[in-house]
Amino acid sequence: MKLTSTLIALSLMTLFAQAAEERTVNNGNLVLQNIPEIPEQVVDDLNQYQNIRSAPFEAFSHDGESVFITTRFGDVGQIHRVDMPAGARHQLTFFKEPIGSVERQPKTDNLAFTMDAGGSEFSQIFLLDPDSGKSTMLTDGKSRNGVISWSDSGKWLAYQSTERNGSANDIWVMNPQAPEKRRVVLESTDGSWWGPTDWNKQGTSILTQQYISASDSRIYLLDVESGEKTLIDGSESSPSVNFSLAFGPRDEGYFLSTNQKSEFTQLGYRDIKNNNLKIITDQINWDVESFAISNNGKRAAFTTNEDGISKLYLLDTNSFNYKPVQSIPVGLIGGITFSPDDSKLAMTLNTAQTPSDTYVLNLNSKPTEYAELTRWTHSEVGGLNTENFVLPELVRYPTFDDREIPAFVYKPKAEGPRPVIISIHGGPEGQSRPSFASTYQLWMDTLGAAVVVPNVRGSSGYGKEYINLDNGFKREDSVKDIGALLDWIATQPDLDENRVAVFGGSYGGYMVLASAVHYSDRLSAAVDIVGISNFVTFLKNTEDYRRDLRRVEYGDERDQKMHDFLQKISPSNNVDKINVPMFVIQGENDPRVPVSEAEQIVKALRDEGKQVWYMNALNEGHGYRKKENRDVYQQAVVMFFEEHLVNAQP
Repeated sequence: MKLTSTLIALSLMTLFAQAAEERTVNNGNLVLQNIPEIPEQVVDDLNQYQNIRSAPFEAFSHDGESVFITTRFGDVGQIHRVDMPAGARHQLTFFKEPIGSVERQPKTDNLAFTMDAGGSEFSQIFLLDPDSGKSTMLTDGKSRNGVISWSDSGKWLAYQSTERNGSANDIWVMNPQAPEKRRVVLESTDGSWWGPTDWNKQGTSILTQQYISASDSRIYLLDVESGEKTLIDGSESSPSVNFSLAFGPRDEGYFLSTNQKSEFTQLGYRDIKNNNLKIITDQINWDVESFAISNNGKRAAFTTNEDGISKLYLLDTNSFNYKPVQSIPVGLIGGITFSPDDSKLAMTLNTAQTPSDTYVLNLNSKPTEYAELTRWTHSEVGGLNTENFVLPELVRYPTFDDREIPAFVYKPKAEGPRPVIISIHGGPEGQSRPSFASTYQLWMDTLGAAVVVPNVRGSSGYGKEYINLDNGFKREDSVKDIGALLDWIATQPDLDENRVAVFGGSYGGYMVLASAVHYSDRLSAAVDIVGISNFVTFLKNTEDYRRDLRRVEYGDERDQKMHDFLQKISPSNNVDKINVPMFVIQGENDPRVPVSEAEQIVKALRDEGKQVWYMNALNEGHGYRKKENRDVYQQAVVMFFEEHLVNAQP
């Protein structure tokens, strides 16, 4: 009898593994397996949240009177021009794929921008004439291109490209009037990341960045004519973080952010002739994040990341004195750029209650003085009253080695212990910050769930020791931080320890799978988005231009000891320990975490007879950028959480 029961169970497991019910939506581009039909009520409930837009700043016009932004009025974000505060948005591009980065050509309104196809990330560089609306592809249509930097004259464009051999991150230079004559000026031979930062005023040298790992980056001076490069900050013998920012006013030195003398990346200035490094922000014990220098070189602006919040400062480049800008709302700041006449500073501002919009700070004559801040765009929020959005609370919880892990907690206004969704960021060197998180607000509103967003060890923003705590053989220490978070949740009377889900993308997807391996008995549901399921197969199949960069972080699988360790901890080799409903979401064209990572974990789980929902977008890559796909994905996630989290049985 026992044998018969076992055979029946095995037969049912095999049948379940083979009988994945499949259907497609969105003109066949979105494949759904074992995902029930989405009720109209769910679609209606999410409609407002799925019609939120943003309008980040991209560039000033050459006369400084207008701004260029990207926003979405169709399915993907496109370039628009705005001529006055709260003015109409005039659409300039009309592609089916979203626009990437945008850089205005000096002395003109021409815009260089990047765009890929289907989320492949093999972006091409285009030049747009806003007057005619015509765009010209400048690159070869096959390689991966980006990191655009214009010379001051606007004649030359430096950029990163894999055109030479398909894998190396080389630096190229072209005259956009004769793109067929483009040439390599720096060949990457070691698998590291190279990119241009700034040209000197004569157009003869480029400040150049080399990125090796989160704890090792170096700065070079590149001679454009000869291709000769000179190391000017960072070293192999004593690794440190050094990011080039801009040449100084007279090209006699350059600004950089560096952690050579601190746990954090400080703003510094290196005098090239004397090789003297001046640390400017030695009184700020947080990372300097972004930087812009005025066209006349007399002032600069920089932002810091202070416990996840952006702070803006104005700097006198002669005295190195700086002052904070007090009129900025609490939130995240990006895209800081001076107008051509240096009278204004534009930025993208994102807060917990407003999506990314374009703002302009009017400046006074003194380098550190400013006037009023003006909001130029007011993005639609689906008719929602975002003033009612829940603001996050910053907490710190203890973990296994007596450290404290920072986390942002969002709690809905509801009675009784709430179900909990733990949202884990990617990277792994990423950082969760209190931005406009419409997805979290949606979960709180429709599911009544609290959201906890931890910055486990390995996250950026908390110093160079913290970011290296998960490297190599310490990889699962970050997973233990999730176990400690589950312990903390159990101590909170308004959180339900018996109804907890994990959610995350990319490296966060690995963390979801690893959490399911170690803590299935404490979890109700798990959502893995473009996650790594096996480090060895990931390193084998990720795109060539990324492989060596990822080996530095995760370990080199060619070393047998590391190979065995990575296989041991990989979730695909531990599916017998996963006993929680799983939802796997993937993009077919993902160059970072290939679709094979999703396919193998789905197959392994189904072979064990375990329940898996699977969604794969055939026209997406590392995450969903097309609205019609994002809509279905969000609806399905809510439906999954409703069934397996909210209504979970203890």
